[in-house]
Amino acid sequence: MSTPNKRRKKNDHQGSSQPVRGLDFFFGKQKEKELVSDALGVVERQEEDGKNEELTDEQLARKLQDEWDAQDNAGQNGDGELAAVRTDKVKREAEDSETTVKDEQVEDDVKPVETSISNPFASMGKKNTLSLQSTTANDDATSYTVPFDQSPLTFDPQQHLPDLKKQWSSQGGATYSILTHCFVLVNSTQSRIKIVDTLVNFIRTLIEGDPDALLPAVWLATNAISPPYIDVELGLGGSAISKALKKVCGLDNAALKTLYNKHGDAGDVAFEAKKRQSLTLRKPKPLTIKSVYESMHKIAAAKGNGSQEAKQRIVERLVQDARGAEESRYIVRTLVQHLRIGAVKTTMLIALSRAFLLSRPTDAEFATKDRASLAKLNKADLTAAFHPAEELVKACFARRPNYNDLVPVLLDIGISDELLVRCGLAMHIPLRPMLGGITRDLGEMLEKLKGREFSCEYKYDGQRAQVHCDEDGKVTIFSRHLEVMTDKYPDLVALVPKIRGEGVSSFILEGEVVAVDRESGDLKPFQILANRARKDVVIQSVKVDVCLYSFDLMYLNGEELLNRPFRERRSLLRSLFVEIPNHFSWVKSMDATSTDGEAVSEFFQGALDIKCEGIMVKVLDNLLNPELQAEIDAEPFDDDAPPPPKPPPPAKSKKKPTKTKSKAKTSAPDAEEAADEQKKGGRRKALLATYEPDKRLDSWLKVKKDYNTTADTIDLIPVGGWHGQGRKNAWWSPILLACRNEENGTLEVVTKCISGFTDAFYKANREKYDADDEDCKNVIARPSYVEYSGSPDVWFEPQEVWEMAFADITLSPTYTAAIGLVNEDRGLSMRFPRFLKVREDKSIEEASTNEFLAGLYRKQEARAPAIAAGKVVEGDEGEDELYE
Repeated sequence: MSTPNKRRKKNDHQGSSQPVRGLDFFFGKQKEKELVSDALGVVERQEEDGKNEELTDEQLARKLQDEWDAQDNAGQNGDGELAAVRTDKVKREAEDSETTVKDEQVEDDVKPVETSISNPFASMGKKNTLSLQSTTANDDATSYTVPFDQSPLTFDPQQHLPDLKKQWSSQGGATYSILTHCFVLVNSTQSRIKIVDTLVNFIRTLIEGDPDALLPAVWLATNAISPPYIDVELGLGGSAISKALKKVCGLDNAALKTLYNKHGDAGDVAFEAKKRQSLTLRKPKPLTIKSVYESMHKIAAAKGNGSQEAKQRIVERLVQDARGAEESRYIVRTLVQHLRIGAVKTTMLIALSRAFLLSRPTDAEFATKDRASLAKLNKADLTAAFHPAEELVKACFARRPNYNDLVPVLLDIGISDELLVRCGLAMHIPLRPMLGGITRDLGEMLEKLKGREFSCEYKYDGQRAQVHCDEDGKVTIFSRHLEVMTDKYPDLVALVPKIRGEGVSSFILEGEVVAVDRESGDLKPFQILANRARKDVVIQSVKVDVCLYSFDLMYLNGEELLNRPFRERRSLLRSLFVEIPNHFSWVKSMDATSTDGEAVSEFFQGALDIKCEGIMVKVLDNLLNPELQAEIDAEPFDDDAPPPPKPPPPAKSKKKPTKTKSKAKTSAPDAEEAADEQKKGGRRKALLATYEPDKRLDSWLKVKKDYNTTADTIDLIPVGGWHGQGRKNAWWSPILLACRNEENGTLEVVTKCISGFTDAFYKANREKYDADDEDCKNVIARPSYVEYSGSPDVWFEPQEVWEMAFADITLSPTYTAAIGLVNEDRGLSMRFPRFLKVREDKSIEEASTNEFLAGLYRKQEARAPAIAAGKVVEGDEGEDELYE
């Protein structure tokens, strides 16, 4: 049997049908390659250059593109030469071959030579050839020429909408570039009037041109995608942004870190990275306002396995499709939820109200104001014309803080009294809480409330809570910041049916949740309450008991109580609800007037003794007390006159004192009478006792122990700092502070501080500790004598002493200052630290020691004796009995 290795040749063997080629054929191929290479004149030179130097990605892309373009041009201009080459080749093959070769076979032999040197994308057509695209060539020139910063009384959207609509129709709606243009104009001015005007004109353009894009635009401009009580979080970390910038803009870790250290803001880093990236291999697809908003929701909705990869892809696509550096800046700032355009919530509400006074959608029928008529008014009259609409829109949003509710109604009915009905108070939608004005001390509080009857209430050290309960018994609890806390306090949810008295079907009340000892009724500090789990809490697993101390009632049996005076609201609360000791009670209070200074002082001290933050003082009635009128007449007071000089507070705020305003609309007759009464004399503006959501008024005043000028202070040494965020990105904030350990000579870190500094101080401090200056001796490497487990961005040379105020000294698992002096396992830190001044008269050897810090803590503990149970404060007929 024959084997595969040795197979016998048969006589009927047939030779190959392929032509037999000689040496000239193979040498002919080489000659043909040389001819074509000479005709193109680029390939060999590019290869030789490539041997001599390493090319970057962009240079390599340019080289390939040049080769392919040259080949395409040579193919178009040198058809005759290539045809001659083919003819000569055919003749040589015909002479050398023993078998006649057909023309089709010759063509087949020539084709591989041609395709091996041509553009590999040529068969796909020139328009699909991979090529370098400019990232700036396609900027939206149409959007960037719209003068949004004009006065709304002269700006006419219809002059620009024809061109904008033509562009929008091909891109699926209003482009993100027009929103970016608005951001750039807003960010370029410090004038609040200019900011409002720019937003008004932008909103008017969308109202008349693309109403469907208005709601997404408002959300994006307010740096959010949903209200706080709806749990929609992007869940993006800084690494996602960094990865996207490195991938899209071609940055490495070192380049990215250099940019961040220089600019300190993720958006500014994206701006610089995109600006340097002049070319890209993919043409950006124009972003629209709606597509960006929808992408944000897709990021927030990504859950479970693979969610981070899905989020990363969306982030990269957004950064990639951003046209130009400015779009990249604001896309990234939106992703990190720090827009920095100075358009806060109030500014947006004012802009919305004015925009809907001047413009309406094409299919709407509500009335608008004539711009020509408004242009004839002086500044004061124009402000008066806009004011009612502004107050109406702000009142609606304060009662129902959701643009998803407000904007569609505005598009439907515009500025109308019906707006407050359709966007009024609703169950399970939190209203924004009323806030209290700040006073320096009791003396200032008594001065402001001359001629008034008021209630003093303990300001407990807990968490403010707004409790909603409907007719079906459904309970929702919201925090001061409108976040849902229902899952955090299942014990309070179970308590609600027990405290609801007869005849109470639905209600919204407000109070303070405080950690308590169930046995003794003693109050526990806020840190204990903070240790409670936030989600999925089971009643059986609750280890921190709480009591709800209620102080206000805003809604009862389907009726708003906001326009009722505080005395009436408090009476309804205490008469219709059932007190349960150490579970549900009223805040401890006493009624007084400005003549009861001594009693108020004792009440204030009593609050501090049980570790309360201080007291809240609330006006009880809209009208002045006639018996106290003589007190005012004896010492006339004018709100517009400068107040008498007072010693500066520990932390001087740069904001102007809040000026109270009478409520524009209220159903309470005595409120209207009070306002009229105050206008007549002009000496004192009305302090209404109504509940004003989302306002900080002098009808509520808080006096806290850390505002008291007699509070203890401590002298600490600044030892480090971090790059500031947002507006403070060019400065050091927060700043790390330490006290001295006399025994071993080390510095023990106590706290970080971001409060009490002025912009001028920040600037001077940054210049003094300049990490970018290699010759700066005030910045050092990590010192071995500073005891701190963390790593600030920069370490300071210890050389200054700062006087600091604080609210409390607390045990801390993070800071090790004074560890072992009051607790073996924990050090001491400060709550709410505030910078007062630089102690020029002290050297660092005279800064406070850890022993002094421990002494302050012991002193604080000694001032907090337990109070007797069942103590009744005189002056309120026993209604303020607090079972503790």
